[in-house]
Amino acid sequence: MIKRKISFLVAIVMMATLMFPMTALAGPTKAPDSYKGMSYKELFLDFYSKIKDPKSGYFSPDEGIPYHSIETLIVEAPDYGHVTTSEAFSYYTWLEAMYGNFSGDWAPLKNAWKVMEDWIIPDSTEQPGMARYNPSSPATYANEYELPDYYPSKLEFNSVTVGQDPVHNDLTSAYGADMYLMHWLMDVDNWYGFGTGTEATFINTFQRGEQESTWETIPHPSKEEFKFGGRNGFLDLFTIDNSYAQQWRYTNAPDAEARAIQSIYWAWKWAEAQGKGSQVSDLVAKASKMGDFLRNDMFDKYFMKIGAQAKTPGNGYDSAHFLLAWYTSWGGGLKDAWAWKIGCSHAHFGYQSPFAAWVMAEVPAFAPKSSRGKKDWEDSLQRQIEFYQWLQSAEGGIAGGATNSWNGRYEKYPAGKSTFYGMAYTPHPVYADPGSNQWFGMQVWSMQRMIDLYLESGKAEIRPLIDKWVQWAMSNVKLYDDMTFEIPSDQEWTGEPDTWNGKYTGNPNLHVTIKSWGNDLGVTGSLANCLATYAAATQRWDGEADEDALIMAAELVNRAWYNYYCEEGKGVVTEESRADYSRFFTQEVYVPAGWSGTMPNGDKIQPGIKFIDIRSKYRQDPDYQKVYNAYQRGEAPVLNYHRFWHEVDLAIAMGVLATYFPEMKYDNKPITGDITNPVLYGDVNDDGLVDSFDVTILKRIVLRRYTGSYNAEAADVNADKALDSFDVTILKRFVLRKIDKLPYGN
Repeated sequence: MIKRKISFLVAIVMMATLMFPMTALAGPTKAPDSYKGMSYKELFLDFYSKIKDPKSGYFSPDEGIPYHSIETLIVEAPDYGHVTTSEAFSYYTWLEAMYGNFSGDWAPLKNAWKVMEDWIIPDSTEQPGMARYNPSSPATYANEYELPDYYPSKLEFNSVTVGQDPVHNDLTSAYGADMYLMHWLMDVDNWYGFGTGTEATFINTFQRGEQESTWETIPHPSKEEFKFGGRNGFLDLFTIDNSYAQQWRYTNAPDAEARAIQSIYWAWKWAEAQGKGSQVSDLVAKASKMGDFLRNDMFDKYFMKIGAQAKTPGNGYDSAHFLLAWYTSWGGGLKDAWAWKIGCSHAHFGYQSPFAAWVMAEVPAFAPKSSRGKKDWEDSLQRQIEFYQWLQSAEGGIAGGATNSWNGRYEKYPAGKSTFYGMAYTPHPVYADPGSNQWFGMQVWSMQRMIDLYLESGKAEIRPLIDKWVQWAMSNVKLYDDMTFEIPSDQEWTGEPDTWNGKYTGNPNLHVTIKSWGNDLGVTGSLANCLATYAAATQRWDGEADEDALIMAAELVNRAWYNYYCEEGKGVVTEESRADYSRFFTQEVYVPAGWSGTMPNGDKIQPGIKFIDIRSKYRQDPDYQKVYNAYQRGEAPVLNYHRFWHEVDLAIAMGVLATYFPEMKYDNKPITGDITNPVLYGDVNDDGLVDSFDVTILKRIVLRRYTGSYNAEAADVNADKALDSFDVTILKRFVLRKIDKLPYGN
């Protein structure tokens, strides 16, 4: 059954190489009519084949690593298209899990996890010395600062005492000392040159405070051997040390690990239903291990006591916020056996995964091997749910997050500051250029995990949260008669939530306003996933699917595919105006006075440099001249992009629709009618069959000799909104098998 209860606005109103990067690709076109009437399963499989086709260029030819984008000239969180992120790897496993759902073939998923282990998870040779890590003295303290200009930050060896790491020994006892987490960033083609040949290598960028945008970063190797940079490599750009040693450092982004765990949960559930659970049992064990290590993200950066508003060392679990923070980092010596580890004091709602917490805490197949892992995830699950409730605005959107270290220096909170278990509210945790919760994508990424949790668990306490969020999100979507659409892009936040007392107050002083709309295809796919999953959840727990949510989910998928189809057969493609690309030439990258060094290609690193000056290889890119010429004219360049995560998010939305509502089909026109109970054309008497009885009844209807009940829509077999002799003739020919499809002639 279908239930209408939410109103929404329907506006009637590859191969790349270092020397020769990917050439510019054509823009979007309308999807061919041949897709009309295709089931979403068929559409997913078609899309999947395009993404996986080596000629499309989404994966590196040697390692099989997913690129951030096919195109090479792109600057957002990654600053080059052929770098990759842990996020991309997690999308890779999700794509292959959905493929296994439909094909029953789990080998591609196993390969995806193998590629992840081989490349983005550091092995024991890439994190030497972790066995010498001392959890009683995890790391040396250094202040965070707001601006890159205030760096390097001095390491405080004697003046600040840090807390103790309470989780390390538990993990070591279960698995050994090596961390089983992904580093967040990798140069897949070794474009920067920190590695060897064209082999993928770990790199990093962000290091210098909340105002350090991508445009202000200095790329550097994760394995610091003093081969490039200055006398101390790149280390003394970021910290002031007594002396500098060759070392390695890695940083995770926990939403990626959480997404990978989520994908393996679904693979496990689908494989079990197919009688093939044993084929993914090894992946379940590895996902559980990853989830156990993800507990490192539940602690304050320097293991300081939560809520102390001072540099008060934590003891045991009083440094645990039980949220998924922005990162955890770990590192050590290349020549000497030493290691360090830090958590993070800042938590963003967008990185939370109550679904992964539930999987780790309540699904026996994923039970952690460590002694305390299950309890930690139980505590985290409850804390994360409350976090969303605390941050839900009066309108329904979810606000930024919280910090345990005000200004990154454990300063006293401003008077009247809203708090959550002793942590202070902040609208944009970690980054301010642009604000980390400005982008609507954080809403859909994170809330999809919450809605998945409700679908699988039916937890009543989260139903009001997701109901309110769904209503808000849908009310800000614009669907037009010509099949175009707009979804929210940028948000503006005002006010603060009420201090958390264990119950949602409605937050009358916390507000969100949508400032701009756009067509981000990845966000569109994720929003469609949210709404389709919500419809499935209401069907499961209420007995009726929410029709408005389901219609909008299908509309978004249909319109994204129809309007942004790539004519070169590479999936979907966006055409984007990038006014921020003027920063290629105008953005100064701060370098301290007196510091000088070189990038691997010889680019000088010195005070006064611009973004392009330490990325001069961009001048060889096929899109560079377009960007430069637009800058010279004072215009925003327009470029086409195929982002891997965009493709996968939209493909997953198709897969979700196919999984929960298999009778639905793609259309290139606005949806009308009952979408989960489509019309069986020709079944005039509604008995589930199309036969001679229907022909007889239809003939009597046309002759006005029939007084019984009948299905008028099913009787209109040419869909011209009239019942006449043409319909009788067409239906008769269909029953005689002289026509093979109804409606005929539409």
